[in-house]
Amino acid sequence: MTRDNLLFAIIGILLGFIVGFLFASNIMRREEMAAPPSRTQAMPADHPAVGESAAPNSGGMQADVQAALTKARNEPTNFEAQLKAAELYYQIQRYDDSIAYLLKANQLKPDDPETVGNLGMVNMDAGHFETAETWYKAAVTKKPDDPRIMDGYCNVLLQLGKAKEAEDAIAKLAKIDPTNQDLATFRQRLTTLKSGGKPK
Repeated sequence: MTRDNLLFAIIGILLGFIVGFLFASNIMRREEMAAPPSRTQAMPADHPAVGESAAPNSGGMQADVQAALTKARNEPTNFEAQLKAAELYYQIQRYDDSIAYLLKANQLKPDDPETVGNLGMVNMDAGHFETAETWYKAAVTKKPDDPRIMDGYCNVLLQLGKAKEAEDAIAKLAKIDPTNQDLATFRQRLTTLKSGGKPK
């Protein structure tokens, strides 16, 4: 091997080492940039752990809801359990399920005006206006001075287009709760109804 060939061979080997070293360094730098920060890295004392969710765990809430529903099913004579299940279903707008539990509660305590009023409210929200009227009428009989019940009764009567009954109910609501915020809307709806307009 000539001297020139030996020199070229040594230069080639050195270049190979340098290129390999630079390539390996570049790869390692990319991996470090892509990797999440170490959990042992210094953070403020109140900072949530990196990679862990700071949001509260909703599993506990779901377990509570499931427990309440199971209790209502397993204890059909437990009035409070039936009301709780009805409330939970109402919150997620499963009105028919809510009504089913309210009906069970009503069977246990037929004279409870709140349950009767809630049956009016949930039926109205479900679009069962005639059924809602029946329940609200019963609730008004049991508790005539309850503005919440009378408010719902006015609303359902207007929805059904019963002008005369609605006018009487609105007058009663104004008497027991003169500052009720719905009165102006009810009166406007009543005027529209009386003039031949469609109830809203």
